This record gives sequence, C-alpha cells and structure tokens, in this order.
Amino acid sequence: MTAGDQSQTGPPAKPARIDRRLEAPHRRGGSSPRIVERTAVIVYRATSWLLATVPPKPAATIIGRLSQASYLLWPTKRRWSNRNFANVLGLPPDHRKVREAALGSYMGYGRYLVELMRLPTLPPSEIARLIPSLDVDEVRGIWEDSPGGLIMTVGHVGSNEAIAAAIAHHGMPINVVADDSAFPEIYEILRRQREGWGVKLIPWRNLRDIFGVLRRREILGLLVDWGYRADGIPVRLFGEWTALPAGPATLAAKTHARILPITIRRQPDDTFHVSWSSPIEVPSADPSQLQRATQAVADALASTIAAAPDQWYSFKPIWPSTSEEAADLERRATLMQADVADPGPAPGFG
Repeated sequence: MTAGDQSQTGPPAKPARIDRRLEAPHRRGGSSPRIVERTAVIVYRATSWLLATVPPKPAATIIGRLSQASYLLWPTKRRWSNRNFANVLGLPPDHRKVREAALGSYMGYGRYLVELMRLPTLPPSEIARLIPSLDVDEVRGIWEDSPGGLIMTVGHVGSNEAIAAAIAHHGMPINVVADDSAFPEIYEILRRQREGWGVKLIPWRNLRDIFGVLRRREILGLLVDWGYRADGIPVRLFGEWTALPAGPATLAAKTHARILPITIRRQPDDTFHVSWSSPIEVPSADPSQLQRATQAVADALASTIAAAPDQWYSFKPIWPSTSEEAADLERRATLMQADVADPGPAPGFG
C-alpha cells in the first residue's frame, strides 16, 4: 500500500496542526520541475515495459545489484541504512552483520521493484494468488465489526500493492493514501492501474476524501515508516525513541475506526504470508490514547521487521540523529501518557 498518513465532511478541529502532522513524511517540497517529471515518466514507462517482457529472475538480480550499488556509492544513504539496521539488530552501525543486512535489503528491494513493475500486466485474480494465506473471512469480519471503517497500517515490507489488490479482489472497498505531489503524471498512471484492480488511490492532502473513506466505513491503507519526523507521536521502536505518524491514531479517534497492523513476509516460493495483530481501538483523542495506539502500531511494525530484517526496504532515517532529540521524544511521550497535550518538539528539533 503506497501511503503517507492522513484523511467526508472537512478537516478536523485545529486544521493547521492536523494538516502539518498529516503531511507526507517522506518529502516536504513542492512538485518537481517539468523537465524532471517528463523524464521520470519516460523512464518509468520504458522500465515498466522492459521488466514486463524480460524474465523476472535475471531482471531482479540486475536491479538488485544496481540497488546495492546505490548503497555502496551514496554515503548518506549508506549511513542512514546502517543506522536503521544497527537499531534493528542491536549492533554498532559499522558491524559486518549490519552491512550484510543492509545489502540483503537492497537486493530484496530490486526484486520488489521488478514485481511492482510487472503487477499491472497481471489480472487481479493472479495478483490475489500471490497472497494464498489471506484469511478473507477473518479480514471481512474485522472490517465489518469496526464501527467506523478500518485503518490498515503497513511498513515497507513485502508487497503492499499485492495485499491491496487481493483485498479488492474479494469485494472489500480498499483505499490507499499516496503522494501525488512529487510526480503527478506518474501518480495518475499508478492511480489508473490500481483502479483496474479495484484499489482507489487518494492524494495525501485530500483530507475530505480520507475522512470520507472512514465515515463510509471502508478500508484505508497507511504506510507508517516513510521516515522520521520530529512532529510525529513519540514511541519506542526496537527499544529506541523515535516518532511515527499521527495519522492512524488521529483518524481512528475522530471516526471510531479501528487500526489493524498488517504483517507481510515473502515466502521461498515468492508468494507472501499475511498476518495481523489484534485490532487497536482509539476511544478518544486524548494524548494518552493517541500515544498508546501509536505505540501499539510501533510494536507491530517492530515484530514485522524483526522476523525478516532483510525484507525491510525503508531507506530513510527512522530514528532521530542525536541523543538530545531522543530525550525530547521521551519527554513528550511522558507528557502525553499523563494526558498533557503534546507540546510538539522542542525548539531546534522540529
């Protein structure tokens, strides 16, 4: 599910605060220059055509090696990845096992990209067969039992697009929040492709449509590991303080939706095993309830990553870069747990 974190009737109370918090966490700038966008569209179409026509395994190996090369040749990305996997493995960033995990993740990312490019050529029934373990009756029961729609939270693991297509194939209304601001033409291509599967993409800034999904009691997919932002809700992830997006808990509190953290893992036969934690209820927008629910999302994300670290392909910084910022997150979490309104990051951390 390609998603940031966001949201029928209009924005909630305190719109300026909520809009900032629901900003796509992986980017903050405006749209790309026209020549860059046109080039990206040409490259995307050409790559999609090529990967749909060549054998998938050699293509995955080539793309995976190129992805590993970006890790080796891009110092900033390498530093981010090493810090992420160091926290996951509980080892120093320069440890050999950390580098091996990062390189394995980049190779797996190449395989994911090839599969993603080939998905539009497959009929929905073929995509649904990629998720043989999906218990459709249980998912339907959880969704129908939720009083205000269902928010599925996922990380950058496995193929979230295949999950969404499988859910849609079984007649459940699934919507996914996506970033339309970087490359609008590519977003339109993806939107049309996903609609062919029965999956609706919603621009991350369209709060009216996002809230409308949940007030119609439909399913909303949100990615929660786009990258660290200080103005998210403070949580502990792998024992270290960070922040996850406020969107899932905030939306659940305002619409009576439940949150269902999803775990997906690649199997040796290149199908995907899907499971989930218990649904999370957010009875109010009190700070303690928002923090508790977001911590539960973080715990589910950690379980997902820990089970197969090499299948995790979030390559943005996930934790703060300084101990001072981590201490500020802990301070904010303590205030929220005491039902004191979250003051936001201290000066210099936002």
